[in-house]
Amino acid sequence: MTPRRELTTLVAADLISNLGSRVSVVAIPWLVLETTGSPAKMGAVAAAETLPYLLSGALGTPWADRIGLRRTSILADVGSAGLMVAVALTPWLGFGALVALVALVGALRGVGDRVKHVMFRPAAEAAGVQLIRLTSVYDGLGRVVTLLGAGLGGLLIWWFGVTQAIIIDAASFAVCALLVGLLVRPPAPPAAPVRPEGYLRALAGGFRYLGRDRMLLTMLLVISALNMVVNASVAVYIPLWVAEVLRSPVGLGLVLGAFSAGALLGNLLFTAYGPRLPRYLAFVVGAAVSGAPRLLVLVLSEELAVVLAVTFASGIGIAAVNPLLGVAIYERVPPELQTRVIGLAGSLAFAGLPLGALLGGWSVTALGLRPALLVMTVFCLVVTLLPLLPGLRPRPAPAPAEREPRVVGQA
Repeated sequence: MTPRRELTTLVAADLISNLGSRVSVVAIPWLVLETTGSPAKMGAVAAAETLPYLLSGALGTPWADRIGLRRTSILADVGSAGLMVAVALTPWLGFGALVALVALVGALRGVGDRVKHVMFRPAAEAAGVQLIRLTSVYDGLGRVVTLLGAGLGGLLIWWFGVTQAIIIDAASFAVCALLVGLLVRPPAPPAAPVRPEGYLRALAGGFRYLGRDRMLLTMLLVISALNMVVNASVAVYIPLWVAEVLRSPVGLGLVLGAFSAGALLGNLLFTAYGPRLPRYLAFVVGAAVSGAPRLLVLVLSEELAVVLAVTFASGIGIAAVNPLLGVAIYERVPPELQTRVIGLAGSLAFAGLPLGALLGGWSVTALGLRPALLVMTVFCLVVTLLPLLPGLRPRPAPAPAEREPRVVGQA
């Protein structure tokens, strides 16, 4: 298989795995609703997958380095498939067992997703593909998967029932494991010392590097804040605005769809023109456009057309943010630290998601919708403009204080 086809296979496997994860977000809570009838337990089982996902993506990466990236990816997908089959076929085990199984799936998915992203760089370099184009195309395809996943989950439940839907979901993880196991052979790592590292030393190496690279850390904090704002908007602000102003659920779909459509168009534009843009400035502008304006327009206008136009433009802006962070990590972080740093970066970036809905609900309860939107607009604008401060502007990537030895078993 040619390097370019191998890269395509790796990206396809990751996207299939992500599609399965999106389907499970719909199917598993529906299973809980059917078996328990409790909305509270639906929320609990969703949280049971999210928290281990965030933790394992950061804390499990030293073991992934020790086991080998390709092997870890295969094991994570095989384990996810088996656990999802158990979820579907053993509802009689009770809610506690279901929560435990779902938590294990979340932990495996966190590590599995991170190691695939580490494998992207050597595969892209072997294929002669620019990293900035890879990260942009991947971000766009990931958004398509996110859009399709929830709808596909609902359709599978409707067509086959929730048990069969979860088994089909398990099959998606098995397909991913087969693709990586049979068709992906990452380039052999360069020769390096074989002295193994202890777990804590290996994990600390990732923390030390990320703590010294203020540019990367600032970009991650901006994205985490944007994720928090996006989740607060989707879960609280936009539904309330639609209910108060439009009084029709159709408007909710239009506003959310406008942002997604803008993001997809933005990905196409960024894939074509992104390599020519000044990267750090493009990141700052994209982050600023994607956050504060879509909140402020809900305060200033009750015209759906105006809200849709601004929201669409915000979606175009967000398309530059994730690809530029991804390429910055690939280019700045030494290869022997990438598994750990990418794991920590993913967990930090996603940390804003669970906080967003809670903060959105609390702020509206305490202040009312429009004051809450104004406060969040100011917060978002300040955070997204932080990278322009003199001390946080781009510098050369820091050299590790102590070169980290490559661990035994690197794939």
